[in-house]
Amino acid sequence: MHLMYFTERPYRDVPEEEVIRNRSFFGVPNRFYDPEVGARLYNEYLDEACYAEEVGFDGIMLNEHHGTPFCMGAVMNVEAAILARITKKARIVLLGNPLPVVKNPVRLAEELAEIDLISKGRLVPGWVRGAGSEQIFNQANPAYNREYFNEAHDLVMACWTRPGPFRWEGKHFNFRYVNPWVLPYQKPRPPIWIPGVISAETVVWCAKHRYPYVGLGTALQSTVELWNLYGQTAAEEGYQAGTENFGYLQQIHLAETEEQAQEQGKAALFGGGAANFSRPEWTLPPGYNSKEATRRLARQATDYGFLGITSEKLKESQSGEVRHIGLPRDKKDTRARLRSGQISIEEAKRKIYGNYQKAQDGLQIIIGTPKTVIPKLKLIMEVLRPGILGLFQAQGPLTTEQRLTSIRLMGQEVLPAMREIARGLGIVDPFEREPGSRPHISGTSYEPLVDLEALKRAPTRDESVRV
Repeated sequence: MHLMYFTERPYRDVPEEEVIRNRSFFGVPNRFYDPEVGARLYNEYLDEACYAEEVGFDGIMLNEHHGTPFCMGAVMNVEAAILARITKKARIVLLGNPLPVVKNPVRLAEELAEIDLISKGRLVPGWVRGAGSEQIFNQANPAYNREYFNEAHDLVMACWTRPGPFRWEGKHFNFRYVNPWVLPYQKPRPPIWIPGVISAETVVWCAKHRYPYVGLGTALQSTVELWNLYGQTAAEEGYQAGTENFGYLQQIHLAETEEQAQEQGKAALFGGGAANFSRPEWTLPPGYNSKEATRRLARQATDYGFLGITSEKLKESQSGEVRHIGLPRDKKDTRARLRSGQISIEEAKRKIYGNYQKAQDGLQIIIGTPKTVIPKLKLIMEVLRPGILGLFQAQGPLTTEQRLTSIRLMGQEVLPAMREIARGLGIVDPFEREPGSRPHISGTSYEPLVDLEALKRAPTRDESVRV
């Protein structure tokens, strides 16, 4: 099983009241950015990655967002290049480059190839459509998002596998001369993993390309449905999907005592947490999703959410109502009510942090000591059987010492337990078995990918964890 460490690398010193007043991390004015703080945090996060490798993580996962204190990884390839040199054995997993906002896929192919060469074959590229806010920040037309993604992917793959020089005449990209001399260390190309939230289109696309799909903390029932959709598509494509085809990202924080963990873990909801990543109008700009995809999101999203995609915000986006996370519906704009004093910042905070236990009960976040978190992780592993599992450090104003303690406890106690559980469940990762390498006989049933009996023991969004 491939176990990787992940952090959004947040700008932890942004005033929480500004995020709440803005109703979103995206869009908070950059006058609150202090270069001295930014310089310190970048170096701390690089040190964290090295420490994660030291305590036993197999991979370091990075991602990319723009124009938001939620994630300082605006140019994650820079961070990846540094890690390629200062780490020794951990895979550098990029989940991922937002292809629809990349203006020059040939340049991206060269950048990633250099990282793979410097690391001597430890790069795992991953590509995303990018959050809706990425389209706005990078002046990209959201209506062409999936077209940009598909063509940029095909062009990068051609750069890596097709002898040059050659011409590329596409709908969105045109190059008279494609002949990169910087080619990946891994042959024929680095392994590709694709992350997603609740997109059936992305799952089908992954299955057709035989790429592992990594669910980004999605609710278990919705994730099970996506896994089965992947398995069905894989069978139609002539291969048997297995644990090597799936990954999952779980937000988590550990401390020495349960009391310490519960107090520190509230950082996951700082400013509204992942649910306040962006406002509905920025999360789903016109043309970004099909109407059916948005309806499906509204049916399957949780109250806790990810990247601003929550059941509440999706309903708001469809109805045109403006609503702040956790606050009652009202015809008045909530931001105006906050400014006018009808709702205080403190009241908004109470509403936000009132969801803390509910988020834990639904396994959106796992908080505790190794003793209390391992059974919850075991349940997720039993249900989903992912060959890749990322542990996502809680966001917010945790101190460096608290974050390092959490990483240490993961390495000392949680990772060995998870590896033992994985062996017992027969879980293998994409490095142990090539995704798509097992043939499927047409007309026969494909092997089950999830444990539905274990799913019955899992909580719904409104239930307590029963472990």
